[in-house]
Amino acid sequence: MGTPGLKIVNAKIITPTRIIKNGSLLARNGKIIAIAEGNIDISDETETMIDAGGKYLSPGFIDIHVHGGGGHDFMDNTVDAYLEIAKLHASYGTTAFMPTTLSCEQDALLKTLSLYEESEPLNKNGAQFLGMHIEGPYFAMEQRGAQDPRYIRQPDPKEYQKILQHSSVIKRWSAAPELKGAVEFGRLLKSKGILPSIAHTNAIYDEVLEAYENGYTHITHFYSCMSGVSRRNAFRYAGVIESGYLLEDMTVEIIADGRHLPPALLKLVYKIKGPEKIALITDAMRAAGMPPGESILGDLRNGLKVIVEDNVAKLPDRSAFAGSVATTIQLVKNMITLADVPIIDAVKMMTITPAKIIRADDAKGSIVVGKDADLVIFDDEINLHKTIIGGKIVYSI
Repeated sequence: MGTPGLKIVNAKIITPTRIIKNGSLLARNGKIIAIAEGNIDISDETETMIDAGGKYLSPGFIDIHVHGGGGHDFMDNTVDAYLEIAKLHASYGTTAFMPTTLSCEQDALLKTLSLYEESEPLNKNGAQFLGMHIEGPYFAMEQRGAQDPRYIRQPDPKEYQKILQHSSVIKRWSAAPELKGAVEFGRLLKSKGILPSIAHTNAIYDEVLEAYENGYTHITHFYSCMSGVSRRNAFRYAGVIESGYLLEDMTVEIIADGRHLPPALLKLVYKIKGPEKIALITDAMRAAGMPPGESILGDLRNGLKVIVEDNVAKLPDRSAFAGSVATTIQLVKNMITLADVPIIDAVKMMTITPAKIIRADDAKGSIVVGKDADLVIFDDEINLHKTIIGGKIVYSI
């Protein structure tokens, strides 16, 4: 027996190319079955009816880089953490996301992967899991940021092959491509359908180009923990930032919280890369959705103490940022209000572009007949009113 149908009327429907005013949408069995300007006539009285009241109807937000929220982190390695993080982010418009790890011991990582598999079938009221994103531990020590230096190391084939054999839920792995063995590592990931992503790196252009040619087609949290122009023996070299611009088909993700990147850089990335090559990410840690104050980045036992203030997490000495507390609805709003981006493009960077990057766009990322009925409703001020996952309302104000 299928799930009850859903009908939404009187909405401004955001598609990748236009906004349908006074639009209607019909979904059944978790899929979109009709979209129209004006009303859609149906006789089935079992439909759930939503009058959007002229608000925007958008594809559900897709976050391909998130560590935690609501006081939980995936590195806590509990089912409760997975489920509560999923519910917290659904309440901010996220309908699907990639749980993300931090650099850690191998045993802790294997347990995190097992917990993903245990939690996924229990996740009925939160944002859907889209596969695991492993961030680390193969990073440049100088660009580790808030990653724990105890766990930073070179790629080890015996180690990563064991990890890859342990679980099939890994869909993305971030690493520094200039490290010895990193190109071979990326090639292996690509052969297994896993996205290799450039992160926490001191690479120069030639190293990025080689990595790109071997599968590293995406850059993790662009501008954060990566090289720009550097001088070596009096000669200047382009870094990862410049490489991201020069390689037209390289995709990037940005933490558009207005802190990690100020408005001028948000505008610059958008101007050069465009909405088809940019994914907005929260990179949220456990303090997302929580009051300001002290928190922990990573697991509760061995994590890094941080201070959350000014809408960002900082190291205790306030010398650097130590994590994001952003939410997806805020990212969309920031791109519109801080970076002067048109609403269609801001939504595109939070929906179809990340879906394409992780190859989930066959079912998610746009309001198209046949795709999943993952939807959000928000008003003209970009305040969230409803989150709908698979045709089911999971959050409403």
